[in-house]
Amino acid sequence: MKRPELLAPAGNLEKARVALAYGADAIYLGGQQFGLRARAGNFTPDEIEVIVGEAHQRGARVYVTVNIFARNRHLATLPDYIEKLAALKVDGLIVADPAVFRVAKRQRDLPIHISTQANVTNWGAALFWEELGASRINLARELTLDEIAAIRDRVSLELEAFVHGAMCLAYSGRCLLSAQMTGRSANLGDCAQSCRWSYALVEAKRPGEYYSLIQEPEGSYIMNSRDLCMIEHIPELIQVGLDSLKIEGRMKSVHYVAAVTKTYREAIDAYLANPDAYQTNPAWLLELEKVSHRPYGTGFYFDPQGPGQAATARQSIRSADFLGLVEGAHQHGALVAVRNRILSGEELEILTPTGPPWRQQVQLYSLEGDPLPAAHANDKVVVPLERVEQYAILRRLRVAAR
Repeated sequence: MKRPELLAPAGNLEKARVALAYGADAIYLGGQQFGLRARAGNFTPDEIEVIVGEAHQRGARVYVTVNIFARNRHLATLPDYIEKLAALKVDGLIVADPAVFRVAKRQRDLPIHISTQANVTNWGAALFWEELGASRINLARELTLDEIAAIRDRVSLELEAFVHGAMCLAYSGRCLLSAQMTGRSANLGDCAQSCRWSYALVEAKRPGEYYSLIQEPEGSYIMNSRDLCMIEHIPELIQVGLDSLKIEGRMKSVHYVAAVTKTYREAIDAYLANPDAYQTNPAWLLELEKVSHRPYGTGFYFDPQGPGQAATARQSIRSADFLGLVEGAHQHGALVAVRNRILSGEELEILTPTGPPWRQQVQLYSLEGDPLPAAHANDKVVVPLERVEQYAILRRLRVAAR
């Protein structure tokens, strides 16, 4: 059985390293131009060179997004940018615009992946891109598993699909709402997520009288979609013939990247090791509840109408709080970069790249070895742990997680 690639998001260098440590086969990232996440950390050319080298040492791959819908003003500098990426030995470009594809084709040894923004929804469109020389298509998010199977039967290039992360109610992300309301174009990488805002109903002849569309104190969120979660359907995703299972989230936290990547890594490996005996591990579902997310759903995979895709609340959900990241070993324990307040003596859960998470009462020390009552965001502290592993996550479980 074909082993699909697990493709994880990398919003900056730290997240890229965490994704690789937690089991990603490949990562996707944006440079500082022409990508659809203008407000992610993104990568300088030097950083791309560094992470490509580190990924290749692990046998992993690095893909770079060049997936804006280009305007005339972009075309002058685009060729030089793509030449630089090719020289950095990235493993592929993710593109949506035919003009960008045309320029990328000049780099004959550089694989081109067609972005979900290109809205490939049928085998004829997939065949079109294959005949032009694309090596992979990230399929439109609106496809069912049966539709994917029909495409798989008719093309030989690689097929990729999102399996986890934020969704939007625009067609495969092609949205004008943010541009209209804020001047920030989602199609040029600068989405303000206007669909997540609170809206009310007002009658034209009664200005100033606002009516909530549903009975929630925060307002109505009719354009706020559920997050995608396919962890309970790994067999179907592999059996349909997908070459790459993609996690959304270049804007998400290090905790999200670590937990989601590790969960899907374990699920994919468990299925491939013994398909006949495979079952969804309840621990995977609990793990995915610990990261910040909106209510989960399965998108369009099982119904072309995507029933229940709209979420009823804007607020994210999580059953754990991300407190710190282990940067490495210290002579007295683990060197921890603190992200949120930690109290000495409290019990935390430790998530590591290898093995199951465990709970431990933590004691905090300064770098000089002095005991500390608490640590705060941006502090560096030493925490004696049962096992020190780089990129381990320290988190506080909320009551519902216990």
